[in-house]
Amino acid sequence: MSTITKRYDFVYYFDVKDGNPNGDPDAGNLPRIDAETGIGVVTDVCLKRKVRNYIAIIREFKRPYDIFVKEKAILNNLIAEAREDESVKSKTKEDEKIESARQWMCKNYYDIRVFGAVMTTGKNAGQVRGPVQLTFARSVEPIVALEHSITRVAKTKEERAESGGSEMGRKYTVPYGLYRVHGFVSPFLAAQTGFSQEDLYLFWEALQNMFEHDRSAARGLMSARRLIIFEHKTALGNKPAHELFTRVSHRRTTQGPAREFTDYEILLDGKPMQEFSQTAIVE
Repeated sequence: MSTITKRYDFVYYFDVKDGNPNGDPDAGNLPRIDAETGIGVVTDVCLKRKVRNYIAIIREFKRPYDIFVKEKAILNNLIAEAREDESVKSKTKEDEKIESARQWMCKNYYDIRVFGAVMTTGKNAGQVRGPVQLTFARSVEPIVALEHSITRVAKTKEERAESGGSEMGRKYTVPYGLYRVHGFVSPFLAAQTGFSQEDLYLFWEALQNMFEHDRSAARGLMSARRLIIFEHKTALGNKPAHELFTRVSHRRTTQGPAREFTDYEILLDGKPMQEFSQTAIVE
């Protein structure tokens, strides 16, 4: 598998309808909002989790596409496994063992090759800085967080059943929000982790399909909408990322509160995008 040799920057749009794209546990699980502007926020960690879950589904946790950060995983046990591998134990110096264990982890775990990891919490396997980085996603317009009262007729305890009546709860949703996130792919860091061209194709695939396999009552309807990839001609790149991102914009096509993706047009160099993905070669 060939390591990537070019730099990539990308802009990714997704939306949510009648759902909570990323609840804030410090605010009663309300949708995350920038308090000063009312703009909705989805963390990079939330999006990385969905990428991991998609890769786990299509590759079934089989190496070299296993997932390091997964539900109920004991990370120190996975790190210890790397340190116990014969290729690592055969090294004589501690720094050589750490480097060999780091390479072993990169080879076997897709999410480490992509996003990196800190593997010093148990037996030391070093740290990895991932070649793919994401910003927080921000909604293109302020969002409204709605609070819904819900009831449950079933009871969890006998003493509650004796009281009669229904139990009350709360559910928070965003009626509609279109979110934009920026991303970066470094070929220099890819060379350090073994992130290959095939790994990159899988990442683009995950961005397109990950919401289709992440349905829940809380998240409503979440959909991938547009992916604009800027492919540089060299590893260093031809232009700064912030200049490229200004080539991508959105335009409202309706009046009043937005409630559908059709209320917007996504523009690349002032022209509407009709397909999900488009690659622009950076001169």
